[in-house]
Amino acid sequence: MKNISALELADWLARAQAEGGGSDSAPILLDVREPWEFETCRIQGAILIPMQQIPARQGEIDDERPIVCICHHGARSMQVALFLERQGHQDVYNLTGGVDAWARQVDATLALY
Repeated sequence: MKNISALELADWLARAQAEGGGSDSAPILLDVREPWEFETCRIQGAILIPMQQIPARQGEIDDERPIVCICHHGARSMQVALFLERQGHQDVYNLTGGVDAWARQVDATLALY
């Protein structure tokens, strides 16, 4: 598992978008928070699979693309990233500081909670 900062992720997403939509070069943004948190604020393009559902739903995650795990501050997502690595996913990142860091450093329009 690797860590990625909000600014590094923003740069990665911008590069992928510049390459023509970036579906192949962009990472999967895997938000592992609870539905109410996801509704409060989220990174555009993120998919929601709450942490406790990951073991049962990991087959829904394309392991051919990099995965960036996201939570509120980075603790839950770190646990999920480590779990996914142990399950054989090769290119897994944890968003350091979570969606809170994203809202503070990249997208100030997002709600803080």
